[in-house]
Amino acid sequence: MLHRVIYASEAVGATGTSVLSIAQILGESEINNRRDHLTGCIMFHRGHILQVLEGARTDLDRLMRRLLADPRHANVRVLVDMPITGRAMDEPMSLCGDPAALLERAGLTGIPNITANEAEAMLELRKAA
Repeated sequence: MLHRVIYASEAVGATGTSVLSIAQILGESEINNRRDHLTGCIMFHRGHILQVLEGARTDLDRLMRRLLADPRHANVRVLVDMPITGRAMDEPMSLCGDPAALLERAGLTGIPNITANEAEAMLELRKAA
């Protein structure tokens, strides 16, 4: 059975603000997610991260343990953790290219106080785009 996890966190240091840090995160995620048959999408916005991950429960749990121990993340909040019938994400890891525009379309100003319902709405907006 497939599951979806959406989490938000605070980026530590240069995480998500420098092109190099984003490239490193995407590269590592691509390799790991292909190995673990996970798909996902990540957004960096004003020092915060929002990520959607989909795959098998055991693989998602292993990834979440790594993220909780990752010094590039602080205050990790799991917003959504649920079984799904099909994937919304097709790639092992993709980058949300214009987070400000997507947040604006969802009627949000940022990630820090995002709710589960708002995160799901943003996922639907991204799929529809």
